[in-house]
Amino acid sequence: MKELYAALNQTSHEFREKYENIELILYSTAVFLIPLLFSHPQMLTGTLVNAFLIMAALHFKGWKAAPIVILPSIGAVLSGMLFGPFTIFIIYMMPFIWIGNFVLVYLFKYLHIVKSMNYWTALGGSAIAKSALLFGAAFLFVNLNVIPAALLTAMGILQLGTAIAGGIVAFGMRSAYIHLLK
Repeated sequence: MKELYAALNQTSHEFREKYENIELILYSTAVFLIPLLFSHPQMLTGTLVNAFLIMAALHFKGWKAAPIVILPSIGAVLSGMLFGPFTIFIIYMMPFIWIGNFVLVYLFKYLHIVKSMNYWTALGGSAIAKSALLFGAAFLFVNLNVIPAALLTAMGILQLGTAIAGGIVAFGMRSAYIHLLK
């Protein structure tokens, strides 16, 4: 009986790992393609990407979410469409976008899962942290005359709005996901 139980658990673990890898590939593909397919409006693009970032926080352990953190801005750079004529400036912001996405994913995970904070409070805190980081970097670059001031809105209040909207979409996706598994 013990061997059967051990075999069932191993099979279950292998299935979970395989499913997690498939989910990781799907999410990574989605966040890479979204900026290519839906470059405008940025509210739609950002909301969809942030929804997958929050889903990654909820579903993946450790560094498995790293591709989901990095790929959206690479897709945007390759598409040349995220900021219209300002596309070149995303190159300067790219490391900060990666850090901002990392902050959103891992701070949300820490607050909601590790510290058992309410979903909405964790979302609000992590969204504010992400948008503050991006706005701060953009503000510095604007003051150094590296990027145009027009990007301050895109890297500030718009980031906050898309992170919160993405969290709302992720909540709906997660609810549907849980409902389907019942």
